[in-house]
Amino acid sequence: MNTDNDREQKIIRTSIIGIIANILLAAFKATVGTLSNSVAIILDSVNNMSDALSSLITIIGTRLASKEPDRKHPLGHGRIEYLSAVVIGIIVTYAGLTALFQSVKKILTPETPDYSAATLIVVAAAIIVKLVLGRYTGKVGHEVNSDSLVASGKDAISDAILSASTLAAAILFMTTGIRTEPYLAAIISLFIIKAGYDILRETTSEILGERIDAETARNIRSCICEFPEVYGVYDLVVHNYGPNTHVGSAHIEIPDTMTADEIDLLIRRITERVYTLYGIAMTGLSIYSINTRDEDVISIREEVTKLALAEQYVLQLHGFYLNKPERTMRFDLVLDFDAPDKSAICRKIRDNVSALHPEYDIYVTPDYDLADL
Repeated sequence: MNTDNDREQKIIRTSIIGIIANILLAAFKATVGTLSNSVAIILDSVNNMSDALSSLITIIGTRLASKEPDRKHPLGHGRIEYLSAVVIGIIVTYAGLTALFQSVKKILTPETPDYSAATLIVVAAAIIVKLVLGRYTGKVGHEVNSDSLVASGKDAISDAILSASTLAAAILFMTTGIRTEPYLAAIISLFIIKAGYDILRETTSEILGERIDAETARNIRSCICEFPEVYGVYDLVVHNYGPNTHVGSAHIEIPDTMTADEIDLLIRRITERVYTLYGIAMTGLSIYSINTRDEDVISIREEVTKLALAEQYVLQLHGFYLNKPERTMRFDLVLDFDAPDKSAICRKIRDNVSALHPEYDIYVTPDYDLADL
């Protein structure tokens, strides 16, 4: 069995355990909540049913995402997992809004709950089950890199905390007669709504395309820079087509003395190493040729780099190339996303460099701060 199948089976098995546990908890809580006339416990059971439905959607999403690549989707169907997480977020949010509506009704038309020792035992047992389920689900989610399982694990831990507050409200009512249960139910509803919102926000951000994390970016840069021919790595971009499918590209700076054969071999070696270490397919490695034979050009590059980095919002200068016969000078400027007018900054630096070296035509390309390199 290959790794992808192992991952799929772990997700499905964990989700099935979650479905069974949540259905049993929902049944127990619904019965106890009805008998004790507790809206908080009844709403807690509704939350368990939404969790069971979320686990079912996780299974469906995982199976669809594991489909083999086809002509229309050559990079596979992995992003379906993100769509299933969006559906889960919608379900959780809807459950929270429904629960809030019912809680407000109970506040406006109060009913006296009738708790018993059996009620407290069931709620206490549910807390333990949810804590164990949450830790297990979250652990497996991190192991197999499943956002849906990680979200389910966090949700289960939150449910345990909320159930603990329900238990505290029941004990408070039984010992003092103070009725806080419908207000607590409203608070629980708000927590459920927030959980749904967080799932939607985080998953939407992933679908839009997030910046690669700083540690991975720096590790990839260090990996590529270990090749002695590479002077620098820039413009690293990693596209996510599912939890286990990543495609990347970058610019590498190499000496202007390398031949086509040498460049081809270097690119092949870099691509193999990055994929072996990080599972990222580097489908594009573009070349910046750096002047290495002319001391005068090297001096000008250092001068221009110092001038550019002195300007606010300029993070980096790379891709510098000076062509003496054609009298052209080219370089890219990486600008901070907070820069108010990127074009104006580029024009200013171009004019300043042109004032120092009027014999050259200056070409400045604005670039984005794509990764923490």
